[in-house]
Amino acid sequence: MTRSDLNSFESEARHPSGRNRTEWPQWRRKDVGEMLSETGENAPIRLSDIGARLRAFRMGRGLTPEAVAASLGISRAALYRAEKGEIPKIETLTRIADVLGTSLPSLLGVGVEYVDTAIAFFERMRQIEEEAEQIIGLFGPVSYLLTSDAYDGMLQEVMLDAIPPGEDAFGAARQSVDALMSVLRQRKSWYKRRQPLIVSLIASSDLERFLLHGALGRHDLPPETVAERRHLARSEVERIATMLRRPPPGVQIGIALEPTPATTFQIFRQRHRSTLAISPFRLGEQPNVRIGVALITSAPEPMRLHEDIARRLWEGALKGDAAADFLDGLLGRYGIDGKGQSSHF
Repeated sequence: MTRSDLNSFESEARHPSGRNRTEWPQWRRKDVGEMLSETGENAPIRLSDIGARLRAFRMGRGLTPEAVAASLGISRAALYRAEKGEIPKIETLTRIADVLGTSLPSLLGVGVEYVDTAIAFFERMRQIEEEAEQIIGLFGPVSYLLTSDAYDGMLQEVMLDAIPPGEDAFGAARQSVDALMSVLRQRKSWYKRRQPLIVSLIASSDLERFLLHGALGRHDLPPETVAERRHLARSEVERIATMLRRPPPGVQIGIALEPTPATTFQIFRQRHRSTLAISPFRLGEQPNVRIGVALITSAPEPMRLHEDIARRLWEGALKGDAAADFLDGLLGRYGIDGKGQSSHF
């Protein structure tokens, strides 16, 4: 696939369905390396992936390496080695899963990986993106990787706004927001350096709400704050319109006019496999980074179904100048002007 063409959307898709299938091995009294070697060279489990999940789940629980190491009765150095995939025994993984409040299959990435915190989910996105050659995503109101640096500051304020009054007496929620923003900024920094192919599907209804309300964590904010957020939202939509008229290398954007799924998803195409992530977590307007269970899998059926959805949305989406003209119309109808008014009011 070239950086300016999507014709190989289907031909270059890598499905794991052609991989060798083996029975799940018995691991009692075997070390992890022996267990994994029995599944063949095309096995979907890698030690480095297990270590990456361990790190993500630990971050999602807000636990330091020292705290986890103490709970396991091992040294901090041993835990760092485990997060790099150096895990000598399956019993160690079982104990780690218990401490982190997850299941052994999720830690191993068997079938479906369930992730119940936003920090862990976006850390897993960061890890998967590092090996991705192409990213296909439906993530509203805009793809975070394509947003401006100014968007980061607004997003952090929005997530702080969303903390219920009186809930953050000890600052834990603010620390969680800081940790999440650190992960998101790492993702954007990596994207700018490596610039993988990205296909961003954006729902027109998400952009309308974004322009009308800005990015808000709650609706009782001062009018001047709302106006500021709406101005920032306008800047981001104008940025998208510019990218539609003059696409950066490797970036393709489609504005979907038809209804889109309530949950967002991303497909990561890597050299030897593809991974699907389905997320209830939401950034931007009325963010949800507190409650939900995300799913990550390389199973053939959900991968095929979501690629079919992405292909359908892409084929019906506005692109290029037509999409940019459509966004200009949204800006005129719903975007705030220099006087703090929307032309449709």
